[in-house]
Amino acid sequence: AEICTIGAELIPMGEVMENTERIKKDIQVVIHCRSGKRSAAVIEALETQFGYTNLCNLKGGILAWADEVDQSMSKY
Repeated sequence: AEICTIGAELIPMGEVMENTERIKKDIQVVIHCRSGKRSAAVIEALETQFGYTNLCNLKGGILAWADEVDQSMSKY
């Protein structure tokens, strides 16, 4: 079973740039990873290379989500 899932669409970091058509530009999109560092780098690349202006990073990543929002979530 998957752990640390919040019902989001999974696009692995190494596949994001080849799958930009799956990331909407007309609504706010939250990008997240385990700690928030890799997702911040992905956002910077998407903004720079593809002109996204609607992305935000889940501060602290899924670990912070598990600590602050859903304490029942298993962490890895």
